[in-house]
Amino acid sequence: MKIFLVFCTLCTGYVYGLWKYGGLDQSVLAKWNAQFEYEKKSLELARDNRQLLAQVSDLKYQLSELQAKNKFLSAQMGQPGTQKSTTAERSIASVPTIKKDDLVNFEVYKWTPDKLLAIGEKELHYKNYEKSAQFYNELIDRYPKHKLVSDRVLFGAGVAAFETGKRYDWSEKHLQRLVKNYPKSDFYRGAKLWLALAQYNQGEHQKFLATVEEFRLKYRNTEEWKILSRYYEDISYKIKK
Repeated sequence: MKIFLVFCTLCTGYVYGLWKYGGLDQSVLAKWNAQFEYEKKSLELARDNRQLLAQVSDLKYQLSELQAKNKFLSAQMGQPGTQKSTTAERSIASVPTIKKDDLVNFEVYKWTPDKLLAIGEKELHYKNYEKSAQFYNELIDRYPKHKLVSDRVLFGAGVAAFETGKRYDWSEKHLQRLVKNYPKSDFYRGAKLWLALAQYNQGEHQKFLATVEEFRLKYRNTEEWKILSRYYEDISYKIKK
């Protein structure tokens, strides 16, 4: 967006110069100004649209949670008007209980793939990494061949898991799959970076060095390499020593 604004500013200056010193027709200048205003408005609408999509995702998540909780409570309480019996007690006892550390509780809520993804993406956006990582991981583990499980989803899952500060094994698993199955992905280089860091944080130094060595040969003049090189040089020295 910054590049676009700079471009528009230069164009405006150029057009103004032509009009003032080169005799540019007023009608042409008016058309340029109208085009500039149109492009500016388009950017504003695109920004507003992104904000609205985030709000819609948030509302869908809240609705999903309410529907799932309502279904769970209905199962616990039984149908209205029915008599309490030993059979009913057994069926209520068989209802899965909610686990505090399990933020997904799939056996209780029976999430669909699209809802798992929507919540995973939403929580990642708001930097609730633990919840995001759990929903992403549940989606990928339960529906590994679903069309929703794309390179973008694998990348988001890997980043969310890494940012929890403890689920580096999940991060490595998701990013390894991305690197293996999507070698031409736009997320490939970033996945290599996060994969190497996940391996580093698990003490897998040989894997880390192998990943980074490949990265160094192909992407040495990148910002990602500047990040990895600090770890790479330190571990290389320790291992050789």
